[in-house]
Amino acid sequence: MFDGSLRTAFDRLVAPLGRGLQRLGISPDVITIVGVLMAAACGVAIGTGRFFTAAVLLALTGLPDALDGAVAKAGGRAGPRGAFLDSVSDRLSDGLLFAGAGWYLAGTDNPRMAMLPFGLFISASLVSYQRAKAESLGFNAKGGLMERAERFIALGFGLVFSQLFVVTLWVMLALTVATAVQRFFKVWRQAGGDMPPAPLRAGRTRRRTRRPVSDFRRRAEARAEARRRSPNR
Repeated sequence: MFDGSLRTAFDRLVAPLGRGLQRLGISPDVITIVGVLMAAACGVAIGTGRFFTAAVLLALTGLPDALDGAVAKAGGRAGPRGAFLDSVSDRLSDGLLFAGAGWYLAGTDNPRMAMLPFGLFISASLVSYQRAKAESLGFNAKGGLMERAERFIALGFGLVFSQLFVVTLWVMLALTVATAVQRFFKVWRQAGGDMPPAPLRAGRTRRRTRRPVSDFRRRAEARAEARRRSPNR
């Protein structure tokens, strides 16, 4: 939802900050790594039940995630390498945050609730994978009710209002699953159900199209007729 409606305006907002950081010589890769470290600290704070500290750290985690791309664009360094690092760091950061939530819930009166963040991480990873796979196939899978930015906001809400933490996780899970289903059918409609031709295996070539049987029969009959008419038979 954020990518579909607010991404362009947000990029324009952080562009001056990106240019400023780029002039200071700060690498976008360093900013990305700092974001992962902040996510790890946030996960530890969640796991130990220090929710207010975790909320502050979560906000600080979102800043590098928003600025690394702006710095890369300002310095003309946006490319596949940075995109790959950013994508991997996003998945790692998500895992650290949900691991902290699982650790905290495992120490409550109902330790089975630790499966809730685990399920949330699975569904969130599926949403991200659907977009990556769809784009690799030339389709568009952006959009949905609970993308990464919305998950950050919802998790921050649950940390600030800690009495609603578990309820917030359930809502996040439901909306993330709904987003996964929404993206699946979006790409399915774009693909149209057409199956591309299977690629050739290495070392093999396609078989030539066989001539119709009638064509071979006509040739054989013509050769037989020619032999019958030949005087040297």
